[in-house]
Amino acid sequence: MAGHSKWKNIAHKKEKTDARRAKVFTKLSREIIVAVREGGPDPAANSRLKDCIAKARQNNVPGDNIKRVIDRAGSQGGGENYEFIQYEGYGPGSAAVIVEAMTDNRNRTAGELRHYFDKFGGSLGQMGCVSWGFDKKGVIIIEKNEEDEDDVMMTALEYGAGDFSVFEDVFEIITEPENFSNVREGLEQHGYTLLSAQAEQLPQNRVTLAKEDDIKKMRKLLDALEDSDDVQNVWHNVTNEEL
Repeated sequence: MAGHSKWKNIAHKKEKTDARRAKVFTKLSREIIVAVREGGPDPAANSRLKDCIAKARQNNVPGDNIKRVIDRAGSQGGGENYEFIQYEGYGPGSAAVIVEAMTDNRNRTAGELRHYFDKFGGSLGQMGCVSWGFDKKGVIIIEKNEEDEDDVMMTALEYGAGDFSVFEDVFEIITEPENFSNVREGLEQHGYTLLSAQAEQLPQNRVTLAKEDDIKKMRKLLDALEDSDDVQNVWHNVTNEEL
């Protein structure tokens, strides 16, 4: 697993501009809205909402903001009607790319994503064209301070983790999707600092882009996708650390 690279990506995201942070807050709000409408406004009875709230807190979204979004989503006529859509395609060098979006306009989002893939040397494909090569997992990253490695591992395994890896700066814990919430809550209850905790799509096989032009185009594609208001997450199978 690319745990060390993941930590660098997390650190990079924490250094983004205020404009980028505002986009992150907007995207997290959409996740909360959809979770409330599918399972209700009570996180104790809605595990998806509970995970969304935890993710928002990890991204420094104020509690009052979270509450306002939940209240708005739970009220009648609460605004936007978002739906989750997964797009799949190929980036430069035949890299496999999965884009998870929440949108209130399918045509707008599909057109925007197709434009980005075409512009940066890729192509948007059909559903299933690359997702067969990814596994859905829960991924938890814990900051490595004075914690005892064995204690962290045993706690994670006790709550249902499937894999545990140690890197220079962090511990990486992998879970099956159905065990993710339980493991996250157990680690939080034991006082561990979670840098990141979310459901991810992990590639079964990875590729390294050899051409500098492909690396530049892939970086531009990922930046464009991340800047899109409709895009929630982007997963790919490229190993180049500069991405």
